[in-house]
Amino acid sequence: MPAIWDLPDFDSHEAVHVFDDRATGLKAVIAVHSNHLGPAAGGTRFWHYADSQAAITDALRLSRGMSYKNAMAGLSAGGGKAVILANPQRAKPQELLEAFARAVDSLGGKYITAQDVGISEADMVAVSKVTPHVAGLPGQGGDPGPYTARGVFLGVKAAVKHALGTDDLHGVHVAIQGVGSVGGGLARYLAAEGAKLTLADVDAQRAADLARELGGQSVAADAIMTLEADVFSPCALGAVLTEASVAALKVRAVAGGANNQLATGSEGRMLADRGILYAPDYVINAGGIINVLRQIENADDAEINRRVDAIAGRLAAIWNESDSTGNTPAEVADNMAQKLIGR
Repeated sequence: MPAIWDLPDFDSHEAVHVFDDRATGLKAVIAVHSNHLGPAAGGTRFWHYADSQAAITDALRLSRGMSYKNAMAGLSAGGGKAVILANPQRAKPQELLEAFARAVDSLGGKYITAQDVGISEADMVAVSKVTPHVAGLPGQGGDPGPYTARGVFLGVKAAVKHALGTDDLHGVHVAIQGVGSVGGGLARYLAAEGAKLTLADVDAQRAADLARELGGQSVAADAIMTLEADVFSPCALGAVLTEASVAALKVRAVAGGANNQLATGSEGRMLADRGILYAPDYVINAGGIINVLRQIENADDAEINRRVDAIAGRLAAIWNESDSTGNTPAEVADNMAQKLIGR
């Protein structure tokens, strides 16, 4: 395995911490990309990785994304991310969570953790009993999913306006990949405004049940990206936009809540060359972190909603600059974020 700073996704990260607690079996990575705007903030992912390098790569990519996301959302926070390497059974005993909490605490507040894939609100409550460096607890925002879903919905509406020239979602066909907390919430918002929905999920029954509830359709998970629609909305795991998948898209816009949607980064240019509008993921999906970090900002519900509402305008500004400069939306957003974090 190459040294961490030789990995393609190492981006002058301020620190990458690797923890191995033999007593509990904890193996975890905490990547701090930037503390320029404040403590590095980002959730903890509990996932079974093929190998340790895949876990480190995920932490590097996700932490950089959090730096950009928090900066573009106007938050007083840098970017960080933690991953806990789960065993194939995905066992998560209490002593493992406590060991992870001690790892977070050892960084002295330079990293603030929160809920992410594979981690529940109850897990974060357990972690908070060992370290105070936890955000999004009950009474402090809680589950970020509904806020992320609302921000993504506003972003999809903005994408439809920019790509299709209409404010009316009635009859606009949106294909959603992943209908968990974010994708499911997005589907409900879209259905309420008359959008035509096609849903897919690795849990086919969940997609079918929600489609039936909302009057939409469901397809197999491996079919959603080749469907002819107006908008493709990836709301599951990242890296779904590859050279092959972009070539197969039959949509006018890509706007969804998944993190790190571009597999290598070059897919942003491929989308632009095909005339497909792209909503940079860390801009459109910032609603959750805006809510989770409310105590850092000392923000009430009204301020949280105002910041989530601003996502649509931020995307419009990115697309307008992209149209005028020829840079892709991904390039425009990255340039904006890098200036904000002093890179």
